[in-house]
Amino acid sequence: MVDKKQDKHHSKLQYKIVKKTPPPQEQEQPVAYGEQAIATLEIELWDNPHPDLYLIEKQSFPEFTCKCPRSGYPDFATVYIEMVPDQYVIEMKCLKLYLNSYRDEYISHEAIVGKVFKDIISWIHPRKLRVVFDFTPRGNLHTIIELDSSKQQNCNSAIK
Repeated sequence: MVDKKQDKHHSKLQYKIVKKTPPPQEQEQPVAYGEQAIATLEIELWDNPHPDLYLIEKQSFPEFTCKCPRSGYPDFATVYIEMVPDQYVIEMKCLKLYLNSYRDEYISHEAIVGKVFKDIISWIHPRKLRVVFDFTPRGNLHTIIELDSSKQQNCNSAIK
């Protein structure tokens, strides 16, 4: 809609664009498949096909996000997980969805690293676990936080 006004002091017309806000949608938007997968996530464990071997698994997740509990700004990180599984391994898609579930969580750097570390230990009781979060610099500060089971008393005592 265009609103016309004549200026008293000038002969030209001034135009003001008036935008009408569309009415709110009455139907709820469908949930995106990724959000639905996260909402219904169950961690799936598989038998380790080689529990007798010292199998080292290394994963990196370059698109981790959560929110700063103080500012609400997003925090971005690359997550590195290195583990030596015992009897079980975590299905990779489940691990990815688990990490993606923190996208809208307000959680500190230290808290998220500790939570991921303890959750993995409680799920599969690995022989060894190392979790590193390399946060993207914000405010000229680059933060890297690491938890390593070899530096704890023992891997399973870390979940107490």
